[in-house]
Amino acid sequence: MSYEEVALEDMLWDEELSAYTYECPCGDLFQITLDELKAGEEIARCPSCSLFITVVYDPDDFASSDEEEEPAHISPMEALAPTVVA
Repeated sequence: MSYEEVALEDMLWDEELSAYTYECPCGDLFQITLDELKAGEEIARCPSCSLFITVVYDPDDFASSDEEEEPAHISPMEALAPTVVA
């Protein structure tokens, strides 16, 4: 059973770890990578203890196709930002 359900929007992107993170009660960070999210993974694990959380997100936000790749200059958080159309 998951320690907690956490919305992806409530997690922080850590450039150094290349992962979304969320504070664990043990003092370390739950982590889930962009590749794991693209693969449909929803469990973020803490590397220091046995706890894990369920990450709530829309897998379609990370669906990749061979024709359309995410530009390298856009951070993962920018990729999730809503597009404003005037």
